[in-house]
Amino acid sequence: MNFLKNLAGRVYLCYFLLLFILTMLPAYIAVLLIRRLPDPKRSIALHRIFKAWMGTFMPLAFCPVRRQGAQYFEAGKTYVVVCNHNSFIDIPVSSPWIPGANKTLAKIEISKVPLFGTIYKTGTILVDRQDEQSRKQSFAAMRQTLQMGLHLCLYPEGTRNKSDEDLQAFQDGAFVVAIREQAPIIPALIFNTGKILPHTKKFWARPSPIPFHFLPAGSTEGMTLRELPELKQKVWDLMNEYYKQHK
Repeated sequence: MNFLKNLAGRVYLCYFLLLFILTMLPAYIAVLLIRRLPDPKRSIALHRIFKAWMGTFMPLAFCPVRRQGAQYFEAGKTYVVVCNHNSFIDIPVSSPWIPGANKTLAKIEISKVPLFGTIYKTGTILVDRQDEQSRKQSFAAMRQTLQMGLHLCLYPEGTRNKSDEDLQAFQDGAFVVAIREQAPIIPALIFNTGKILPHTKKFWARPSPIPFHFLPAGSTEGMTLRELPELKQKVWDLMNEYYKQHK
């Protein structure tokens, strides 16, 4: 039984990767056509491309995304969306299904992957975590993203959650940006991506629906950095409790 389960998981992963590559090719061509546009026009066009790409890929991979809570995004407002992070799949889920063009902070290493790296760096704020200057520049770019009227999607856990806990401790960055720009924060929870690509197994995957839930926005208006620890803990508590109730 285990042999058949492992075989099925490997066969599915091959299908998943092949499908990803095949559906990526038209997206790659579209990105080449818009990559020299100035922001925010480039990000708006890119969001449409991502929606078309992932809107095709995810159902064909038997991993339909089921969004809930999009009504919490008010027209004309920009938000810092903070998501949990369990899998590489989280980024291609979060970006297209956030209502409106957005950017995320991403590791510079992935930008070197052929073809996909071009798409990746066109729509993200790249950071070299080992370089202090790069970290400073990425922070300035995050603030500029909000000032341009784009949403900012961040993963405050900092890295994929490989622990036994539902949610890792949050880092400060997302909340510093939100306070300094006085931008409202929308907590978001992505479910099942850790089950699709579990970190405990190599070259193995399984299909699953992916619920993506947005929670009501929290204001940072009037807050200062002195209130950062309280804000960070409040959002963590809210997301952790919601995840426990809905996982």
